Formats: sequence, C-alpha cells, structure tokens
Amino acid sequence: MAKGLQGFSWTMLLLFCAIQEVGAWAMHTAVEGPGLGQPGDPALLAGGRVKRGWVWNQFFVVEEYTGTEPLYVGKIHSDSDEGDGSIKYTISGEGAGTIFLIDEITGDIHATERLDREQKTFYTLRAQARDRQTDQLLEPESEFIIKVQDINDSEPRFLEGPYIGSVAELSPIGTSVMQVMASDADDPTYGSSARVVYSVLEGEQHFTVDSKTGVIRTAVADLDRETQDRYEVVIRATDMAGQLGGLSGSTTVTIVVTDVNDNPPRFPQKMYQFSIVETAPVGTAIGRVKAEDSDVGENTDMTYQVKDEEGVEMFKVTTDSNTQEAVITVQKPLDYESKKVHTVVVEALNKFVDPRFVDLGTFRDQTIVRVSVLDVDEPPEFRPPSNLMEVQEDAHVGSVVGVVTALDPDTANHPVRYAIDRSTDMERIFDIDANTGAIVTGKVLDRETAGWHNITVLAMEADNHSQVSRASLRIRILDVNDNPPELATPYEAAVCEDAKPGQLIQTISVVDRDEPQSGHRFYFTLAPEATNNHHFSLLDIKDNTAAVHTQRMGFNRQEQDVYLLPILVVDSGPPALSSTGTLTIRICGCDSNGAIQSCNSTAYVVSATLSPGALIALLVCVLILVVLILLILTLKRHHKSHLTSEDDEDMRDNVIKYNDEGGGEQDTEAYDMSALRSLYDFSEIKGGDGGGGPGEGGLGGNPASELRALPQWVQSPDLDFSVFRDYICRKVEQADEDLSVPPYDSFQTYAFEGSDSPVPSLSSINTWSSASEQDFSYLGGWGPRFRQLAALYAGRRGEEDTEES
Repeated sequence: MAKGLQGFSWTMLLLFCAIQEVGAWAMHTAVEGPGLGQPGDPALLAGGRVKRGWVWNQFFVVEEYTGTEPLYVGKIHSDSDEGDGSIKYTISGEGAGTIFLIDEITGDIHATERLDREQKTFYTLRAQARDRQTDQLLEPESEFIIKVQDINDSEPRFLEGPYIGSVAELSPIGTSVMQVMASDADDPTYGSSARVVYSVLEGEQHFTVDSKTGVIRTAVADLDRETQDRYEVVIRATDMAGQLGGLSGSTTVTIVVTDVNDNPPRFPQKMYQFSIVETAPVGTAIGRVKAEDSDVGENTDMTYQVKDEEGVEMFKVTTDSNTQEAVITVQKPLDYESKKVHTVVVEALNKFVDPRFVDLGTFRDQTIVRVSVLDVDEPPEFRPPSNLMEVQEDAHVGSVVGVVTALDPDTANHPVRYAIDRSTDMERIFDIDANTGAIVTGKVLDRETAGWHNITVLAMEADNHSQVSRASLRIRILDVNDNPPELATPYEAAVCEDAKPGQLIQTISVVDRDEPQSGHRFYFTLAPEATNNHHFSLLDIKDNTAAVHTQRMGFNRQEQDVYLLPILVVDSGPPALSSTGTLTIRICGCDSNGAIQSCNSTAYVVSATLSPGALIALLVCVLILVVLILLILTLKRHHKSHLTSEDDEDMRDNVIKYNDEGGGEQDTEAYDMSALRSLYDFSEIKGGDGGGGPGEGGLGGNPASELRALPQWVQSPDLDFSVFRDYICRKVEQADEDLSVPPYDSFQTYAFEGSDSPVPSLSSINTWSSASEQDFSYLGGWGPRFRQLAALYAGRRGEEDTEES
C-alpha cells in the first residue's frame, strides 16, 4: 500500500514539473528577435527596440529521484543562438560538473545524483554563453537557482526525548501532565508534509494527548501511587495532517505518580510487650514501636504520644526522626512491690495532613504497650525523706538529736543496720545506734564554731552489706545565750582640756557571738566602780549603742592626763550575760577651734601582751643580730690567723705527715733534718751559763754523742735545764705580748717529756738497765734500712760495757 502511494506521488510531481517546463518554453518562444544583450546595451537599441539576452524561468528538481537516467532539470538558451552550434553553453557554481551537467550545444541541464531537500534546499549556479571559436563571452554571466522540490520523505521525530513527567495521585480528570513536541524535516510551506498531529498508542486508559499541541492530560481521577507509581505512555506523531499516506514517529513518555498524604499511619500490632528491671534509672529506654505509612517522603513523618493518664505519669514517648520510631523511656522510678505491670496507650499521627483528604478518615492510630517490671534486690529506703534535724548547742554528750528510719523495700523485708559515713564526720561529733538509727551527740557542741553539720547516714541490709543506701542529713545547732556581749573595739577617745559639759566624746557599740531569734538587745551602764565618777556620763541610746559625754567643765593634763571609764554591757538573755569594757579617754591640748594639738604619751595604755605577729617579728630581729655578730667574729678571727709573724713559728708549723714507709738511711731526701735542728738554738746552748765541758755533762760535747742522747730523754742529775727554761719563758712572753691571740691559742708543744714521769719509757731502745741480756746484733742482717738502727744499739751496748767495767 505504501509503495503504491509513493508511486502516485512521483507521478503527480512529474506532471507538475512538465507543466512548469511547458511554461518556460512558452516564455522562451515569446522573445522577439535573435539579438542578445542586457538593457542599456547600444547593440540592443540598433533596431529601435529592446532585446533580451538570457531567457529562462526558475528551475525545479524533485528530491529523492530514483530513476536510472539523469533527471532533466531545464534549458538555458540565448536569443542569439541560431542553432548552428557556434555558441557554447557552460555553468559554474554549486554542484556544477558533479551534480549538474549541461549540454554545451543545446543548453539542457540534467541532475546526475539523488538530491535531498532536507540536506540542501537549493543550488546557486552561473551560466555563460561563449563563442565556440574565440571563447569570448557572447552574453554577460548570469546567475540562476535550481530549487529542490520537496516530497514527504521524512517522518516526524521527537527530538527532546526521552520524556519524563509527573502528576500527583488522585488528580482530577484533565490535569495537565506535560507537553511533547515532534519535528518534521519536510518543507512546511509546501503541501502538508510537515503538518503533524498527535495520538496515544499505549496508555490511553489513563492519559490523553491533544492532537495539535501534544499536551498530555489525565484521563481518570483515581490514579493511586500505592497501586502503581509510574506509567509508560506511547505517543505517536503523524504528518500529512494525519491523512492517508502520512509518515509517523513515536516516543515513550514515563509518567511518575507523586505521593500525597492520603494514607494514615497504622500499627502492625495492636499490642506490644516489654520488660524492665525496677532499678532502671529515669531516662532508660524500654523499647521501640513503629507505625507503618504507605505514603513516602514527608507524608510519612509522624509523632507519637501517650494517651492514658497512667502512662503519661510513668513513661515518656519520643520520636526518632531518622527511623520514625516511637522510643518509650522511663519517666519516674519503677517499683516492683507497688505495681508489677503497666499498660500504656501509644498513639501515632501524621505531622502533615492534607486538608483535601480529611474526608478519607482520621490520620492517626493507637496501640497498647504492656511494660512488665522485674524484681531486683534493692537497698533500704529512708522514710520519711526529711534531711533536717536540730539540737541545742548546750546539749549534753549522748543527747538524742533525732532518729532516721530505713526499710527494705523488697518482699523479704530484711533487717536494716545504720552507720555514719566518717568521711563526712571525721571529728566524730555525732554517733548513731546501729539498730534503731538514733543519732546522738558524741562531743560538746558549739554553735559559734560550727552552726551546721552535714553528715551522710548509711543504711544497709543486715545480712548483705553490699546493699547500701545513703542519705544526706543536715543538723542545725540551735543557739543558746552562752557568750557575753563585748565592746566592738578597744575604744580610745580624746577630749580637750577646755571641753564643756555635755560634749559627745565617743559612741560605743558592742558585738555578741550569739544569734538570738528575736535579735540582739543590749543595755549600757557604768560599772559599779565608776558610780562615783563626776567627769563623764553614759547615755544608752536604745539602739544597741551608747554615747559618752563630758560631765564637768574643763580638764587639766598636768593633774591627770588619762581616764579609764569602765562600761558594763548586758544582753537580753536568757540568761542575761554581761561584760565590762574600758574606754580610755586622753586629755589633750587643743587650739581655739577645738582641734587637738598634742596629747601626753602616757595617755596610751599599752597592752601587756603582744600579738603573735609582733612576737615573730621580734624573734626574727634577734636572730638576725646574733647571726651578724657571729659572722663578724669569724671574719676577724680568720683575718688575724694570717697575720702571725715568723717569730711565732713553733714545731707544729714544721710537722709533715707521711702515709708511706720511709726509705731508711739511704733515704736522705725524704725529710729535711735541718728543720728540726733549727728548733734548737745550739749557739745559745753552747754559750749559755749552763754550758760545761764534756766531762761535766754539758751540751757542748761531741755532736755525735749529742745526737745519740737527744732521743733517749734521760734525765741526768748533772744536766742544767736553764737553757730550756729560758727558751720556754721567752716563748711565753712572746705569747703574752701578742694581744690578738686568744688564750687558748697559746698552747705550746715541747720536745721533752719532762721530769718525774710516773711511767718510764716503754721503748726497748731506751732500756737503761745494764742487766739487759738482749742482743741486737741481728738488726744488722735486716738490710741497709736498719743499719743505722743496728749501729745505735751497738754503740749503746759498748757504752754500757765501758761503764760496767
């Protein structure tokens, strides 16, 4: 059928082109004369009339020609062509020589290729007529157009697809969904090839389309997203205004049905059961329930609430915004012994309700939640929970302050024992009876020291001390009048010598450490010892203060410069307590305006006691003074020790300590013997009065014998010690004359043992007995170090033998 229609179209187009060609030929034959030229050309005016050169009409060529022969387009002809073949026709421009060919002699133009109007609608070419012999232009070059004639060869196309639209569910009939538009590449100015109409191929049960505009609308009013949330609708576009033989194209439109809040929340169960221990703290989550909603998005947002009064008091329901679940939590402490099961009614309702669908029903639902309380072993509970007790501060030790009571809330009702947390009562001011809970005083109370005591009382099961409960207890110490009133400060006043009677000297106030409930009330009078006072008067002002006034005219500092006025202060009790304070009044000299100029220093009464701060300052000063004195003495002593002259040198200055073994007689450099010899002034010894010859036992004999005699320290009755006595006396005089040396620094060291020693020498070398039978000859075999020692003993042995003989 389609092929037959296409053949019919080709026939009609060919007829139309033939008619056009006939018209062109008629126009061509109507030209007069053989001349060629353009208007204004002198050649055209030779015969007295205007002649046209090129003669042709607009050329048309049908598109999509499928014939085997080249398609004739038209003819170009010059009126100067006499048909003898002397004129050569040529063309140039778009498609010349490739798509379009021209017969050089006749000027016939043919199309050699298949053309497509949708790609190119016309071609612009230029024609030339030349002399075949000279190749000169006989006619000016002229431009002409070959227009491609359209046929209905392009079907409508949906260029903006794929299409996706949306419509709310339950929308009324005729609600616009979206618009589709198809495009036809054919010529809209020629025929009906580009006139498109729309229709629904699939989905016409639910949607319609406007045939001219392509607007898609709903065809039913009961679109339900929960039943079907999208539809695939096929739209067809047909050209030729939908007439027979038109071409068509189609597209698929996806229509999404959007949600509206047309479904209420619904609990999948009518009852839920949860359990929780009775010791669960407030805020503990018991469980979660969730109502289901067929809607989506914000239409599923819901809130939960507790509907019954019991549930509102004991439990709390919140909404989890992420999961839209109801979270049930404990709002008050649970008690298994009081109630074992709680029933809670939970309601769910939508946050956003669409008023268009209110008539569909209530958008809420309810369910029942049963909460079972589980029993646990609980610590004792204090009853009643009062935490305040009072006791008088003069209560005796052991007085009962109050009684605390705790009971075991469990069914077993175990006995309870009591104790005080000693970290809150470290001074053990209070005690508690472990069985009865009676709190008694453990020490004497003093409100002025501590007016409140905060202690923690422990209550525990008698057989399970791990079950402990605590209660904070505040104990208030009630005041009793046990402190007398005292003057606020040690008052001192000054009065001029020329003071007049009735002049105000000082205003007195008092302080009292007690705090009576009715407030303080003090009474002021002069002490009994001041009843005969005629100098000053005391006035009770009745506002807990008193005023002191002068009572006589003028005072004399020379007679008495200080007055001590005793004042008796009594409180209101009970019992009434009193104390006596002293007001010191100084008599001062004043100028004519009453300004004090000077007062006697004796007017001040110095306290017999010093404050701790003053004592500490005094001790620090004394300590600093002692340290300075010791430092000065030490520096002075150190300085004098460096000023000792060389004349004061004694044997201690030349003592050298060796910690190693000596080298014997061969060691002649270990010690300078001249240092020891310099201690003895041998020149004085030889020239002294006690010096004698060798035969007289003097010291002026042989030096070798003197050296042997010195270490023996043997007192001979013939020796004269006057030399040593003079030496010692000279040293003592030098020490006495040096005033810078303390007496204990004059200790002297002497090289002689002295006389009348009760113990003789223990050295075997100094053995004086001539009967000694010891033989020291073996010392010679001990080596060079003991050779000198052997010589000394050998010499001593020879002297003894000589004396005996």
